[in-house]
Amino acid sequence: MTEPLKKGDLFHIVAASSQISNKEDLHSGINVLQEWGLICNDIDKIDRSWGYLAGSDEDRFNELHPNSHFPLIAFARGGWGSARLLERNQPWKEGWMVGFSDLTSLLLARLASGFKGGVHGPLITTLGSEPDWSKDRLKSILFGTCVPDIYGDPWGGGVSKGNLIVGNLTVLTHLIGTEYLPNFKKSILILEDIGEAPYRIDRMLTHLRLAGILQQISGLGFGSFTSCDNEKDVDKKKSFELTDIFKDRTRDLNIPIVSNLPIGHCCGNASLPQGSQATLNGNKGSLSLALSTI
Repeated sequence: MTEPLKKGDLFHIVAASSQISNKEDLHSGINVLQEWGLICNDIDKIDRSWGYLAGSDEDRFNELHPNSHFPLIAFARGGWGSARLLERNQPWKEGWMVGFSDLTSLLLARLASGFKGGVHGPLITTLGSEPDWSKDRLKSILFGTCVPDIYGDPWGGGVSKGNLIVGNLTVLTHLIGTEYLPNFKKSILILEDIGEAPYRIDRMLTHLRLAGILQQISGLGFGSFTSCDNEKDVDKKKSFELTDIFKDRTRDLNIPIVSNLPIGHCCGNASLPQGSQATLNGNKGSLSLALSTI
């Protein structure tokens, strides 16, 4: 179990992916953490850039793994670039690490190495615009207090328990064949994505099937798939709706499935701790956490 945060703890912001484009959003997120009594580390170099990345691989790697230990590492923004850092040996440390989207690669790689404390949740640049319930949920996870259930649309399949694995579908799929994915056996897998056409979603879910991953899990949740619907000029008779793809690619799994969970690129991105014990109820549409396993 990861040590809960307390007032006065330092947090370290890491720009591991794309360069920061909005300083106002950055400071808005910092203010939220400071209101919780946390203290921000130096961010003088946080706005560096190298092409479309937030600095060179070496700069971003060194920022990800500072010499000092920080109880909380909070990722600044997503985009692309964090997976490039996995080409180097990772000296992971204990503590909390919060982010989502492109940061799926680092969160899952850290989990695969045996470290808990990773949280699939808002980035610093999105935290300020999250609704109060989402901010409170992240705070509860980090400070070790009770976390309420979240709900989506129930697709049946009963109830299952397992360790949570949460991530962006595109990023997770591109880690197949590497050492940076955790063990999926009997896990509860939660997926989200943004800006992917339905046929690409189909392709990636098929990849997960061909790799044997979906056949191993005990429960499946779909979060927000923002801007993943067919474009307006697409002939619907020659395509599939997103929900149809989800159901077609999962109907034979015979496990609990819940869709439309408030997770991902949506305003109301519910934080979920990677590797924690969870219960997915496909009949009620609920996802609950066992706090003692976070």
